[in-house]
Amino acid sequence: MALITLRRNLYHLSDFRIHGALAALKNHPVNHVRKMVKERLCPWFPSLQPEPCRVRFHHACCKKFHSENGDALHPLGEPVFSQAHDWAGPEQNPKSLDEQMFYRRLNDLDSSEDVLHFIGTLQPLPDSLAAGALQRICEVEKKDGNHKLPKGILENGVFQALCVRFEQESPSLSDTALVTALQALSLLYVGPQSNLLLNLVAESRHRVNRGGLEVRSLCILGESLIRLQGPGGETLELIIYQLQGEKLETFAPEDIVALYRILQACAEKVDRHQAFLNKINSFSLSVVSNLSPTLMSQMLTALVALDQTQALPLVIKLGKYAVRHIPHFTHEELRKVLEAFIYFGHNDRFFTTALERHVASLCLTLDPEVISTVMEYCGRKQILSKPIFDAVAETFVGQSEKFSPRQVSELIEPFGKLNYLPPNASALFRKLENLLLARFDYFPPKTLLKILHSCSLIECHPVNFMAKIFSPYFLQQLQGEESSVDRLSLAQLTQLFLTSVLECPFYKGRKLLPKYQVRSFLTPCCSLETPVDFQLYKSVRIGLIDLLGARMYFASKVLTPYCYTIDVEIKLDEEGLVLPFTIDEDVHKRLALCIDDPKRFSLNSRHLLGKEAIKQRHLRLLGYQVVQIPYYEIEMLKSRVELVEYLQRKLFPHNVGIRW
Repeated sequence: MALITLRRNLYHLSDFRIHGALAALKNHPVNHVRKMVKERLCPWFPSLQPEPCRVRFHHACCKKFHSENGDALHPLGEPVFSQAHDWAGPEQNPKSLDEQMFYRRLNDLDSSEDVLHFIGTLQPLPDSLAAGALQRICEVEKKDGNHKLPKGILENGVFQALCVRFEQESPSLSDTALVTALQALSLLYVGPQSNLLLNLVAESRHRVNRGGLEVRSLCILGESLIRLQGPGGETLELIIYQLQGEKLETFAPEDIVALYRILQACAEKVDRHQAFLNKINSFSLSVVSNLSPTLMSQMLTALVALDQTQALPLVIKLGKYAVRHIPHFTHEELRKVLEAFIYFGHNDRFFTTALERHVASLCLTLDPEVISTVMEYCGRKQILSKPIFDAVAETFVGQSEKFSPRQVSELIEPFGKLNYLPPNASALFRKLENLLLARFDYFPPKTLLKILHSCSLIECHPVNFMAKIFSPYFLQQLQGEESSVDRLSLAQLTQLFLTSVLECPFYKGRKLLPKYQVRSFLTPCCSLETPVDFQLYKSVRIGLIDLLGARMYFASKVLTPYCYTIDVEIKLDEEGLVLPFTIDEDVHKRLALCIDDPKRFSLNSRHLLGKEAIKQRHLRLLGYQVVQIPYYEIEMLKSRVELVEYLQRKLFPHNVGIRW
C-alpha cells in the first residue's frame, strides 16, 4: 500500500480533516493503477512515454517515541517499515503525528525524490496535507528551473498514487486541499487539458458557484485560475465579486496582497474595480507594519501596475516600513521596490540612508540590474549619495563586463546629471572608454549619446568618440525610421559640439552639421536647462530695480547665440557703468545672473546639477561674468535694504561702499 503524506499549502492551513488515504485505489490491482495513471498523465506531461515500469507500494508505520510535544516522527533516514499490506488493509489514525515536525522536516528536503521517499515511509494523512506534499514537489522543481516534472518523478509510484487520489476524490476533498492541489499544479504550467487538472478546475468552479469558500481559498483559487486560464474567465470574475462582499477586516495581510495580485492581472479592467481598490488602499494602511519583505515588494509592484497614483499615503507608509526590510529584500524585490518609488516619485531620507549602508556593504555582490536601478532611483530623485556612487563606481571598474548597454547608461547618467566625480574617476572613465571602444556597435545610438553627453557634463570629454557621433552614418542610425532626429538628441549633440569647441580646442575632427544644431537648450519638453523660478526671480527683480534705478538697465531671459538662456543680463561699458539693455555698442562686459532655485541643485544640498554646472562653465568661456544668486542666500535676507546690499556686493564687489 502506498503511504502518502502531505504538506500544508503555501498559505498556512487552518484546518484539516482525516480522510482515508488512497481509498479510490483499494479495489484496483497495481497493474491497473499503473495503466490508469499513464492514461491520465500522458496528455498532461508529453515527455512521459508508455514504457513498462514496476511500481512497488509499501505500508510504513511511524515509530513512536516520547518527546516533550508528544509523539513525533521517526528521524528522517531511519524509516521503520512493517510488513506489506494490500490496498484493502485498515488505515491508521494520523492524529498522533506531530504536524509541526512533519512540516519542518518536509521543508528541509531539497529534491522531489527525497520528498517522495519521505512521504512514502509514512501512514496515510489528511487530504489537505497531501495537497501540501504535492505543492512541495512542485515548489522544489520550480526552484530548480523546471517547467515540467522529470520523467523519474512521473513514474514514481507514490506520485502516481497521489495524482490518482486527487483526480478520483476531487468532490470529497476539503476546500483547502482542493485549492492547494490546483495551486501546486498551476505553478508548473501543467497542460490545461489533463484529466486531473480538468477535474480539479471543474470542482473548483462548482464550489465557487455554490459559494461559501473562505477568503484564503478564494485568493489561492483566483491566482491559480489566472495562471491556467488567464484573467478573462467568468469564474475569476465571480471570485472577485465574492471577495468584494467580504469584510476586509477578516483578510490576513497575505490575503490583501494576494487580492492586489489578482487585480493586477486584470489591470485592463482597473476602472471597473477602482471603487473596490480605493477601499483596499485605505484598509492596507493598517496592515503595512505586518508585511514581510516579499509581500511589501508585491504590493508596491501591484500599485504600479494598477496606476494607483491616488494611493500616495499608502506608498509613503510602505516607504517608511521598507527601511527595516532593505537588508532582507532579495535582489529582485529590492529592484521592484525602487521601481515603484521611481514611478510614484517617492523618496525618504531614512530609506536613502539604509540603502546607502546596504549598497556600500554589498555592492560587489549585487545584481547589475539592481545596481542600475539604484542609480536610476538616485538620478530620478536627484539624490547625490556619495557612498552609493563611490561603491557603484568601484563595482563597475571591477565588473564592467557584466553590465548590458542599457545598464551601463543607467549607471553612468546619474554621475553627469548630479555633477559628481567619484574618487576613482580616472579608472571609472578609462574602463568606460575601453568598454565603448570594444562594444561600440552593441550600444543603441540614443543610449550611446546619453552616456557620452553625461560624461561631458562632468568634464570627462569623449573626444575619441566625437568624430563618430557627428558622422552622417551615426546621425542616420540615430534617426532610425523616424522622419527626423528627436529634439532631445539634437540638443545633446549640439551641446557636445559646443563642448568640443570651447573645452577641447585640440579637437580637429568632424564637426556637427548646422542642420543638426538647435537654437536653444531651453524647451518645454526636453530641456538641457532649468527654467528660472518665477517667485525667486520676482524677488531679485525688485532688488535690481532699487539698485540700478530703473527696469531698463537689465534684461530677463536672454537667449544667447550659443543656445543658453540667461536669467538676467546686465551690460557694462569700459568704465564699469551700467548700460541700458537695448544698447549693443560700447559693451565692455556682460554680467550673466544665474538665479538658482532648489531645482537646480541635487536634493537637499547646495551641489549644482550637471546641466547647470556646464552652462555656467560655458558662459564663462564665452566671456560672460557669471554671478550666481542661489536661493539659500536670498532666503537669509530679512529686508529689502539687505537685498539691495546683497546684490551690490554680488554685482559690484569692488564698489561695496557706494550707495545707489
